[in-house]
Amino acid sequence: MKMVPVSDAEGMILCHDITEIVPGKTKGRAFKKGHIVKKEDIPKLLSLGKEHLYVWEVNENAVHENEAAQRIARTVAGQGVLLTEPNQGKVELKAERDGLLKINVRALAEVNDIYEIIVATLHSNQLVSAGQTVAGCRVVPLVIETDKIVAVEAIGRSYLPIIEVRPLKPKKIGIVTTGSEVYHGRIKDAFGPVLQKKITEHGSQFLHQIFVNDSIEMIKEAIQTLLDEGAEMILTTGGMSVDPDDVTPAGIRAAGGQVIAYGAPVLPGSMFMLAYIEDIPILGLPGCVMYHKTTIFDLIFPRILTGEKITRRDITALAHGGLCLGCECCQYPRCSFGKGT
Repeated sequence: MKMVPVSDAEGMILCHDITEIVPGKTKGRAFKKGHIVKKEDIPKLLSLGKEHLYVWEVNENAVHENEAAQRIARTVAGQGVLLTEPNQGKVELKAERDGLLKINVRALAEVNDIYEIIVATLHSNQLVSAGQTVAGCRVVPLVIETDKIVAVEAIGRSYLPIIEVRPLKPKKIGIVTTGSEVYHGRIKDAFGPVLQKKITEHGSQFLHQIFVNDSIEMIKEAIQTLLDEGAEMILTTGGMSVDPDDVTPAGIRAAGGQVIAYGAPVLPGSMFMLAYIEDIPILGLPGCVMYHKTTIFDLIFPRILTGEKITRRDITALAHGGLCLGCECCQYPRCSFGKGT
């Protein structure tokens, strides 16, 4: 900060607000802190009785907060993200489309480790809507060292993208429902309608539902039937616990499923199973998916629809934040559930 004559202040940044008083009429801010002095501002400043100003001088070694925020935002923004114009030193990142927000958390931490750099985001792996604010960028001072912005840009080149919104890709999805009680018509299936609704709400196509007895061979054949019909994902329901008659996991294996995880550190949803037959995901869904509004299915399903190949590490990482509190009025995704990753 330095003091300069008003006549020499063009292109410099005000360190303080400048007030204008019109006796008997108004008192207000004529120029705000952070304003870049223009040539046409000089007569006005002189008329306000200002012959000297406290200013920051922008040079090759310093960047104004607006430009800094823009450069940071451009660095961290990936596909599916739009940037706003700077507003009081802040640039917001908004979702360009409906989709799944993905944050490179490690890169985000490295960016914020740079002193006076601020990038705040929503949690990763949550569904967002077009136009929704997903992040904000700014710097702490009105003027920041250029080297710090260059360091942010270097991190961006190493990790690109840091923030993106991935579209959900429609898939053809079939359901295999296991259980003698449903197969023989002793009770009405309640699983199918719940899953069909979630399938279509996420923009995918429901093929159909096959009911089978507690038979490994029948489960295997039903899975193969859906694959032959072009299923790109198969959801299996029923028979996912450890009772003697619960043979769905064995049926998935018999159909050629390579099991990624059986059991997940998520409540509700601990008896979840994920397998792949080549690149086609086979999900074994526990009974909680039928009657809980939000479960592990809601955490994993959108990620698969973006084309992400889920690993065992992805499943175990859900432990942090994997406890749903079962609130009477569900606020998901505006809550802690599934936010550990």
